[in-house]
Amino acid sequence: MIRRILFVLLALAALASPARAKDELVIGMTQSPGTWNPLISSMLAKSLISNMTSRPLTAWNADWKLVCLVCTELPTIENGKARVIDLPDDGKGGGKKGMEVDLELRDLKWGDGTPVTAKDVAFTLEVGRHPLSGVASAEFFKRVIKFDAKDDRRFTMTIDRVTFDYNSMGLLLLPAHIEKPIFEANPAEYRNKTAFDTNSTNPGLFFGPFRIVEIVPGNRIVLEQNPTWTGEKPYFKRIVVKIIENTAALEANLLSGNVDYVFGELGLSLDQVLAFEKRHKDKYDFIYKPALIYEHIDTMLDNKLLEDRRVRQAILSAIDRKAISEKLFEGKNPIADGPISPLDPMFTPNTKHYAYDPAAARKLLDEAGFSDIKNGVRHNAKGERLSLEITTTAGNRVRELVTQVIQSQLRQVGIELRIKAEPMRVFSEALNRRQFSALAMYAWVQSPEGVPRTLLYSTEIPTAENAWSGQNYPGYRNPAMDAALDGAERELNFDKRRALFADIQRIHAEDLPVLPMFFRVDPFVIPKQLKGVVPTGHINSSTLWIEQWRWEN
Repeated sequence: MIRRILFVLLALAALASPARAKDELVIGMTQSPGTWNPLISSMLAKSLISNMTSRPLTAWNADWKLVCLVCTELPTIENGKARVIDLPDDGKGGGKKGMEVDLELRDLKWGDGTPVTAKDVAFTLEVGRHPLSGVASAEFFKRVIKFDAKDDRRFTMTIDRVTFDYNSMGLLLLPAHIEKPIFEANPAEYRNKTAFDTNSTNPGLFFGPFRIVEIVPGNRIVLEQNPTWTGEKPYFKRIVVKIIENTAALEANLLSGNVDYVFGELGLSLDQVLAFEKRHKDKYDFIYKPALIYEHIDTMLDNKLLEDRRVRQAILSAIDRKAISEKLFEGKNPIADGPISPLDPMFTPNTKHYAYDPAAARKLLDEAGFSDIKNGVRHNAKGERLSLEITTTAGNRVRELVTQVIQSQLRQVGIELRIKAEPMRVFSEALNRRQFSALAMYAWVQSPEGVPRTLLYSTEIPTAENAWSGQNYPGYRNPAMDAALDGAERELNFDKRRALFADIQRIHAEDLPVLPMFFRVDPFVIPKQLKGVVPTGHINSSTLWIEQWRWEN
C-alpha cells in the first residue's frame, strides 16, 4: 500500500512539474558560407549565422519598419538626430548638400569582454573605404566623408549627399582590437588574413546573443550562448547548424529527427514544402511568406553572344515562366518583371512584361543576326554558334528542374544551353570575380524600398583593380540607369521618388542585363513546439531575433 501511494505521489509530482526546457536546437540549411567576415562577400548562409552572433546598426523588422538594434534611438530628421547640411566648398562650384547623422551605441561587449565602441565603427568604415579591402559593396563607406566620435558610444557621421534612406544602416561591425592590426599589416591581403576565417572561434569576434565555438567546413557550425551579451537572454544554450546541401536529404533529416528545424530562408524548396504539408500538417505549422527574394538570371555582357539586348529579350521571351510557376510552385511564386517586387511601395505596374512568345523570340534572334540554323542551333554571319552555359547552385532540386525546363524551351528557338551546377562556395566566388561564361541563376534578398544601386550602377562592377568590390556581376553600363538610381536615392518626396523608381524598372526591362524569373515565397516548416520564429520576407532574416526562439514541449 505504501509503495502504491508513493508511486502515485511521484507520478503526480511529475505531472505537476514543468517539462525540462530544450537546451539545444539543431537546424538544417543547404549552404555553407565561404567567409565569415561580415563585410566580404554577400551570402544568405553567412547572414543567417552572423545575425545570431552580431547585429547591424539598424534593420527592418517583421512589420517592415526600420528599427535600431545596435543604436539606442533611430535617427530621423524629425527628432533632430539627422540634419541636412551645406557641405564645404569642394572647389567645383560649391552648393552641395549633405547630411549629419547622430548615433549612440547600446551598451554592448565583444565576447572577450572588450566594449563595443565608436572605435569599432570608425575602423569598420576605414576597411570599407579602402580600395583594396575587397568588401562586397563599398558604396556606403565612400559616402561617409567625416566621422566624429563624441565619446566611446556617441558619434556623428557626415554623409556626402542627401538620401531618403539616410538612417537605413545595415552596417555590421568589425572588432578593431582584433582586426585592425591584421588589416593595417596588409590591406590587400586582409580578405585572406581576417581572423573571422583564420581564428573563427575567437570569442572577441562576436557581440550577439550567441558566439561560434566550432566550425566543421561543409558539415556543421556550433554556437553557444555569449556570456557577454547584454540583451535579452536566449532560451537555447546551444545551436547546431548542419549543412546538408541536397534538399531531399535535408527533408529526410527533418523527418528522422536529426534536425529539429530547417531555415525557411535557406532550406526546403517551395515544391517540397507544398508536398510535405499534405503529409505532415499535424506535426508542423506552415507559413508561406511572400518575400523580397528575386530569383533571376545574370547575363555576362562581356560575352559577345549576349551583348545585343535583342538576344537577351529573346531568351526571356522563350521561357514559359508562368507554366514553371504553376507546375512547380502552384502559382505561389509570382513572375518578376524586374528587380522591384510588387510588394514594395516603389513598384510600378507599368513595367514591360515579357510573356511566353517563342515566335517573338525567333524574330528577335533573326534581327540580332542569328538567322542561320544548323542542326537545330542558330549561328550568326561569322559562323558563331548560339551556345550558352547556365551556372547555378548544386543540390537545389528546384533550380535543377528549372534549368532543365529552360534548356528545353530555348532549344525550341534554336539556342543551345549547357547546364553547370556548382557548390555554393564555388558558385559565389565565381560570381564575385565575374567568372561565369554566359548565364548565372540565383537569388537576391532585398530590403523594402531598397535602391538596386549595387546591382546596376556602372561603378559597381567587380574588377581586380577594385579588389572585386561591387555586385554588378553582368558588367552593366548605362548612363540613364545611373541617373535614375542617383535620382531615386536623393529624392525625399515619396511620389517623386516613386516616379524615379519607375524609370529604373523601365530601363531595366528594355536592356535586360538581368533576366527576371520570380519573386519567391519563403516556405517555413516550423515544428509546433518551436515558438518565436517570425518570418520577415526581406534581407533582415528571422535569426536577428534568435533570442525569442524557444521550445515548448
